[in-house]
This record gives sequence, structure tokens and C-alpha cells, in this order.
Amino acid sequence: MATSKISWRNDMSFNVELNGHNFIIDATDKVGGKDQGPRPKGLLLSALGGCTGMDVVSILKKMKVENYRFEINVDANETTEHPKYYDKITIDYIFEGEDLPIAKIKKAVDLSETRYCGVSEMLRKAAKLETIIHVNGEIV
Repeated sequence: MATSKISWRNDMSFNVELNGHNFIIDATDKVGGKDQGPRPKGLLLSALGGCTGMDVVSILKKMKVENYRFEINVDANETTEHPKYYDKITIDYIFEGEDLPIAKIKKAVDLSETRYCGVSEMLRKAAKLETIIHVNGEIV
């Protein structure tokens, strides 16, 4: 079971405790916050990127793929009417390195998104997920 404790600090700011880790969430000045931390909805994007990223690194390690740089950019389209939600999320996997095995990279990303990443699975039920893979600046 996962548990998170959220305690109101002041204004629109909350302390969050999650599995022994603490951080602040807050709103922008525009809606009464002081921008002292990320917004809750945006954390979904970070959770998605972190979840799939950990999977991909683990899978590539098992495939003996080494010596690469890796980052993930996660962007979302937010609807305009309340309640505003993400209706499309784009996950851009960016790899750099010499002689990278494209087939293994594609397989690792696919396994993460379709089999292992629970965050992907949850968000897929609410939004369209689009995947892009870049290897050395080229879409593969």
C-alpha cells in the first residue's frame, strides 16, 4: 500500500511526506500561492518520466547496453475547461552515445510502457500517451 501525508502549511502550500521523503507543493501567485514547490498535477509528469526511466535503465542494463546519456522530456496538453486535465502526454526519450543498439532501446522503451511502468498504465486510462525516441538527435 502507498501512503502520502499532506499537511496544510499556509495559503496554498502543503508539506508532503511520501515514504519518508518530504517536499512542498504549492500554487502560483495567480491563484494565491507563493510558488514554493511544484503543482500536484505536474508531479504526475515527473512520476511518469521517473517510472519509465527507471524501467528503461534497468532493462538496458540487463541487455548489457552501456556508455550512453539518457534523459526524458514529458510534455502534456492541458484542457481549457474545468476540471482541467491532461488529455495528451508526450514522452520523449533522448539517448546519446556511440554505436547505440536502436532495436534494444526501442524494446526497452516498449517493455516499460506496455508491461512494467504502472504510472504509464494509470495515465493511459485518462490520456493519450505518445512516445518519441531520439538517438543522437534523430527520431528512430
